[in-house]
Formats: sequence, C-alpha cells, structure tokens
Amino acid sequence: MAGTRDDRARLIDGTGAATYARAGVDLSAGDETVARIRDAVASTARPEVLGGIGAFAGLFALDSDRFSHPVLVSSTDGVGTKMLVAQATGRYETIGVDLVAMCVDDVVCAGAEPLFLLDYVAVGKLLPERVASIVAGIAEGCRAAGCALVGGETAEHPGAMGPDAVDLAGFAVGVVEAGQELGPHRVVPGDVLIGLPSPGLRSNGYSLARHVLIERAGLSLEGPAWEGAERSLADELLEPSLVYAPAVLAALAADRAGVHACAHVTGGGIPGNLRRVLPSDTDAVLDPTSWEVPRIFTEISRLGRVSDAEMTRVFNLGLGMILAVAPDAVEAVVRALGAATGCSGAGLLGSAPVVVGEVVAGSGAVQL
Repeated sequence: MAGTRDDRARLIDGTGAATYARAGVDLSAGDETVARIRDAVASTARPEVLGGIGAFAGLFALDSDRFSHPVLVSSTDGVGTKMLVAQATGRYETIGVDLVAMCVDDVVCAGAEPLFLLDYVAVGKLLPERVASIVAGIAEGCRAAGCALVGGETAEHPGAMGPDAVDLAGFAVGVVEAGQELGPHRVVPGDVLIGLPSPGLRSNGYSLARHVLIERAGLSLEGPAWEGAERSLADELLEPSLVYAPAVLAALAADRAGVHACAHVTGGGIPGNLRRVLPSDTDAVLDPTSWEVPRIFTEISRLGRVSDAEMTRVFNLGLGMILAVAPDAVEAVVRALGAATGCSGAGLLGSAPVVVGEVVAGSGAVQL
C-alpha cells in the first residue's frame, strides 16, 4: 500500500517555512500507517503473489498450468453510506469485510475465482490506528474469500474532506476458464433458484435505512435495534456482509455444469439483480414465503411507512445471492453450499441455503 498523497498541496522549502504537514498532510502518519498494516496485508498472500507491501504496484503471477484460456474478471465497488454508521460509532473493524464482499461477490457471479484485491482509503485527516482497523477488516475479508490483498492507496485530502470523513473503495480481479463463464446464456426454463441468506443489509440501501431509522424515527445507534432487541441498532446496521464467493466456488466444484448463473443482490434489490441473469424469453418466479426476512427490514418498512414495492426495489430482504441451478444439480449444490466454511472454519452462510423459486418461460421479468 503506497503512502499518502494530495496533489493540491506541495512542500515549500526555505524561508517561507510552509510544510506539507502545515498544509494538512502528515507524511509521518502515512509511514506509520504502512507499518501498522504490513502484517495484515501479508496474511492474505497467495503463492502467486510476488513481492510485498511498499512497491509501486502489486505483482501476481497467473498460474498458466491451471487455465488453458484464462479470462480475467474484474469488479470495483465501495461500501456506500454504511461508512457513515461506522464513522458515527467509531467502529471500523468490519467495514473492510463489506468492501471485499461487494467486489469479490460480483466477480464470482461470472464463475470466476477471486485472485486479488486493491483498496483505496480516502480520509480528511490520517489517523493510522483508524486506517489500520479498516485494513484489518479488508484482510479478514480477503482471507475469507481466498484472495490476496496486493496493494492499495491511503490518501489524505485536507480541505476536500472534513477531518473525520472516510471513504473506501476497492477493485478485485478473478479468473475463469474460457467457456465456463456463468450468465444468462446458460439459464433455461426449469432452472431452480437457490437463495443464500443474508443476515442484514450488506452494503446497500443505507441512505434510506438511515433516513428512516435515525432521521425520521430518531433512534439512537447505541439503543436497541427495536423494542426488546438484544442487539443495538449500531450492531444491526454494522452487521458485516457475508462473503459468498467461497460457497459459490464450492457449489461450482460440486457440479460446475449444473450451476448456470449467480445474481449478487445489492442495489436494485432482488428483482433488479436477478433480472440481470435472465434471458429475455424467461421469467423468474419466487416464493417470498420460502425464506425468512430479517427483522431490521420489517422495522424500516414500519417506521418509514415504506411500501412493499420500494422495500423490494432497494433492499436484499434476506437474500444476498441467488443461484440458477439445473434441477438435477440442486441436491449436490445445496449440500456444497451448506458445507462451505469461512476462514474461521465456521459454517460460512450461518443458515441453510433454500430453494426460493424457479425459471419459467416469459419475457425477462421477476415475479416476487
């Protein structure tokens, strides 16, 4: 990960006595940040990673023995206004996991194995311990995904950002053998839709969630998420995104030909994302009673008087990923998904994947 940089300010030597630090950029804090994150970054290394932290670019040697005709797959994303909840509470430990999930779970939708990730942390004032906490979460997410954190950038932007402001973005690259890509070209009527549970909002819809819960309802982040809840609202809103990539890869290993497509449910909700993997002559028909909708969504709807249509359009409603699977592959795929484990060895999904619907002849619509 490179040091800090602000293109607007320049160090002036001589009698003027202006310094980069007085302009708002602390180079020594940048050096301390690199030292603090070195071990976390190293913990994500794969055998293909060449070199270590501190170089101008990350090097990754693609294993040509594994892939005859490799196709590189890339995705970039951020964590949206979920970061504002982390800022308000001073809790940055898991926001990096969210970043990794947003990037690698897009990559795996093409059937690709995530290989490496780079991050970009922008701050108004560089606090090494805060950045180290964020990067520790990124490293945790990368270990869960099996991808390497090969580099990134920490940028201090005084004037452009307030001293407490933080923003986070990332970029992931994966690989799939040519001809094995997942997508709508493989989906046919009769395919079964398997939903992977999401215990929370993941990283989308936070502008509406914050508007309803905090601005309109006046709930405290430190208070209970709802009446009688054992967790605080902050706990609920900072629930880290599950990293689905290892579970999807396990399903592909169990029956690659039987898994036809994956839809990562982020902005746009279930209809907006599932529609992206449907051929124009098919519909997806889902049974909304087949999975459990987490309580946080019920509270947002109730307190904000948010319509069912708007909730469905904005939030994942308890499904973070949906797979389209051939009927004869369902048993093997569900078994593989359920057996997949995260880096801690615990069950990755937390609760069982569930059949939520099917693909039928139609016109590219999602019926929910």
